[in-house]
Amino acid sequence: MNYRVFYITVLAAIFLTAGIISAQETGEAKFKKGTELFSSGNYKEALDLWVEIYNAGYRSAELSYNIGNAYFKLNNIPAAILFYERAWLLKPADEDISYNLNIARTLIVDRLEEIPELFFVKWYNLVSLILPSNTWARISIISFVICLILLSVYFYSSVYRRKVLGFWLAVLFFLASGVSLALSARNKTLVHDSRKAIVYTPSVNGKSSPDSSGTDLFVLHEGTKVTVEDEVGDWYEVRLSDGNKGWLPANTLEII
Repeated sequence: MNYRVFYITVLAAIFLTAGIISAQETGEAKFKKGTELFSSGNYKEALDLWVEIYNAGYRSAELSYNIGNAYFKLNNIPAAILFYERAWLLKPADEDISYNLNIARTLIVDRLEEIPELFFVKWYNLVSLILPSNTWARISIISFVICLILLSVYFYSSVYRRKVLGFWLAVLFFLASGVSLALSARNKTLVHDSRKAIVYTPSVNGKSSPDSSGTDLFVLHEGTKVTVEDEVGDWYEVRLSDGNKGWLPANTLEII
């Protein structure tokens, strides 16, 4: 009976692995086909293929960047900004992504004065985005294991110099483990739990309360980036880059 369960488990794992590989190959083929269509000027057809891949769960900076480019060519600026922002979160050091995102931003109506972000917060966010969240987590685990090994050297070695070296290296790797864990958590917050959103309707009034009878506070236009602060029913409380707050219908926004 145990052997039967074992064989069934192995076969299930083989079929699952084969299915994943097949899906990846299909996704890669569609991505390549989309690139060929885009190069030949068939932007709508390329976009349809890339969005199909994206909706299937594939995520990469290259895919989001290409989708943004296709939307830009089709003059859908809000969607272009949305996917450029998604690409930037996955690859913040990419000059092409940053350049195209800035170009798209010049085409929107709203020009909001931004409150400067504290420099150490900005650098902390940028460093956390250098590697994926899972990679930072692996570094944290590996650093912690090395820390434990070095502590064993400190406790059990009879050589004084080894004990001292083991202790201080253990402290160093313990700090590295903690920093990597913090960067992993920050990356996850920025990429997977983003509270940033793009206005997706031509124009929308920001309200003083989460209902249509609220007082109009400001008007936003498509492509403007906001931060979601709270949610009540079908309404989001958003904060603008200049610090102002108001309520917008949820269906007017797309979360980055």
